[in-house]
Amino acid sequence: MLQLIKRYWLFITLALLATIATLSLWPAAHLPQVPGSDKTHHFISYGALMLPAALARPKYLLYIAFGFALFSGAIELIQPYVNRYGEWLDMAANVAGLACGYLVAQVLLLWSNIKQAQPR
Repeated sequence: MLQLIKRYWLFITLALLATIATLSLWPAAHLPQVPGSDKTHHFISYGALMLPAALARPKYLLYIAFGFALFSGAIELIQPYVNRYGEWLDMAANVAGLACGYLVAQVLLLWSNIKQAQPR
C-alpha cells in the first residue's frame, strides 16, 4: 500500500488540493451537514494532504509543508469573498493536521523499514 501511495503521490496530492479548495470555497449554505467539528474536518483534511508527500518526497518536505500552509492561508483570505468565513483557527487546525500527517508518515516509513529488515 505504501508503494502505491509513493508512486501516485502527486495525483493524490493534486486531487486532495482540488477537493479541499472546492469544499473550502463552496458557499456554506450548499454544503451537506456532516458529523464532527469544523476544526476536526480541517485537521483531517490537511493531515491527509501531507501524508502522500511526506511518504514520497521527504527531502523536499519543508518546502511542501510551507506551500501547503500558504495554500491554507490563501483559502482563509479568499473565503470572505465567496460568502464564507475565514478563520485563523481553521488555519491553525490545518497546520496541526500537516504536522500530524508528517508524523504518521514517519511512523509508517519506520514500520515499513523495520518490516523489510526482518529475516524471512
